[in-house]
Amino acid sequence: MKIYNLFPRLAGHFKDWTPHLKRAAGMGFDWIFVNPIQVLGQSRSLYSIADHFAINATFVGPDTGRTPEEQVRAMVSEADRLGLGMMIDLVINHCAKDSRLVQEHPDWFVRDGDAVASAFCVESDGNRVVWHDLAQFDHRGSPDRAGLLAYCIKMVEYLIDLGFRGFRCDAAYQIPKPVWEHLIAHIRKAHPDVVFVAETLGCSPEQTRDTAAAGFDAIFNSSKWWDFEGGWLLEQYEQTRRLVPSISFPESHDTERLFQESGDNPDAMKQRYLFAALFSAGVMIPIGFEFGFRRRLDVVNTRPEDWEAANLDLSDFIAEVNRIKDRFPVFGQEGPIERLHHPNPVILLLRKGSDTGRDTALLALNKDARNHQHLRIDDICQVARTADPMLDVSPESPMDRLPTPFELDLGPGMGRVWVTPAVRSDGESGSAERPNEDRTRAA
Repeated sequence: MKIYNLFPRLAGHFKDWTPHLKRAAGMGFDWIFVNPIQVLGQSRSLYSIADHFAINATFVGPDTGRTPEEQVRAMVSEADRLGLGMMIDLVINHCAKDSRLVQEHPDWFVRDGDAVASAFCVESDGNRVVWHDLAQFDHRGSPDRAGLLAYCIKMVEYLIDLGFRGFRCDAAYQIPKPVWEHLIAHIRKAHPDVVFVAETLGCSPEQTRDTAAAGFDAIFNSSKWWDFEGGWLLEQYEQTRRLVPSISFPESHDTERLFQESGDNPDAMKQRYLFAALFSAGVMIPIGFEFGFRRRLDVVNTRPEDWEAANLDLSDFIAEVNRIKDRFPVFGQEGPIERLHHPNPVILLLRKGSDTGRDTALLALNKDARNHQHLRIDDICQVARTADPMLDVSPESPMDRLPTPFELDLGPGMGRVWVTPAVRSDGESGSAERPNEDRTRAA
């Protein structure tokens, strides 16, 4: 999945989403992920849902002659016309503290003495974060677990009826595995093509594996925080890759903007998108990443007026990387990844293979997003351990032929990508040639 996160608070009314959908499709994304669009509690956080079966008036256009649900369906229909699947947050871990559910079904919630307990998470550093506006559903100990589960299933069916066929399951690891198994199996009986993606960030590898095994189609990985040095990311990847595909991202609606973090460095943006897209089977960016937005997305305070002037435009680069991902199957699967030695410690050299064929890819990445680095490889095929010839499919200035030895001055953050010419998913032999484009020989 190549996912574009259309953040509702920034995009505004449903009727105004079409330009964003077209831009995402033009960059080669095939899924649109939207954060919750239902009626909220008093805190106004997108994740503090008070009514799961009504649409937030913030996103409903006035004077359209359509009901809120009809406006959602029209937006989804436009996405479908553009070849985009629609994915939405599924929040069944908690609801707004001021939701009517708290009064109507008090036994659905975890108790803190006489009060309803607040939802929380424990971060990787052990810090406990509590959201006092959120009431924690009790999927483990509620005397009416069956009623709570039936409510959650009804919630999913409502969103499917609106046209959504994918779900990012918020805080999935906090919910017992049997709940997910029952819910996913129940939905797939009537809707076998619906996709479930687990949000598992911040949990242990054991929790991730247990959650992934509940029937999810994908999980999110933590590659955004890898410094290209330690071994933890490759270890986590290896522990889960045979269970379920993963999705990388260079930034998300929960993080600072990368352009801001990198000190307005477009080379760091390219470096991180190339790595995220080719590292794992799936990739995601939030709206505005392509334009180098600096202002962090906020689930309470972001407004359409916060739309920024473009600081850069990476649309063409992102589209080219997505084409590489589409053309060569090795980049659309969770094959074995190995870090190889390179005499220049500032060069990251990764070999990615396939569990299902001879596909092999080699990625050389300049870790330094501010300075040039010299890359030399005596024999690319030998390093990649393949007898097949390799093609240079780098997104910038790919070479027609690979010299031996291979030497190149890598620009800041620049990556080089080589693949074996495997048979593509469309049945044609992989080729370095791009239709109607002139090949460029790198200097």
